Amino acid sequence: MSLKKKILDIILLIIPVLLMVILIPIILNDYSLAGIYLLIIGMFFILGYKKKDWQFFLFGLIAMTISESFFISTGVESFARNSLLVLYLFGCLYFGHLPL
Repeated sequence: MSLKKKILDIILLIIPVLLMVILIPIILNDYSLAGIYLLIIGMFFILGYKKKDWQFFLFGLIAMTISESFFISTGVESFARNSLLVLYLFGCLYFGHLPL
């Protein structure tokens, strides 16, 4: 694989992440933001699907959820938005952490 191809692959992997971060201050409704995130993830799965992408996606989703619930429960992280509070409470109960 040539260096140009590697650089192009890295750029294509960075684009959805940057797009999702840029949209956070622009879209104020959390439900709309979550829906747009699902569309972005789906679109990039269709455009650039590679073998075992779903396995890495699911592992990252589970690992991120567990680590975020740990950070929130210890007070290292806190969020000002609360429109997805029901999902947060469900996640806290599911992982054994009760919000304070």
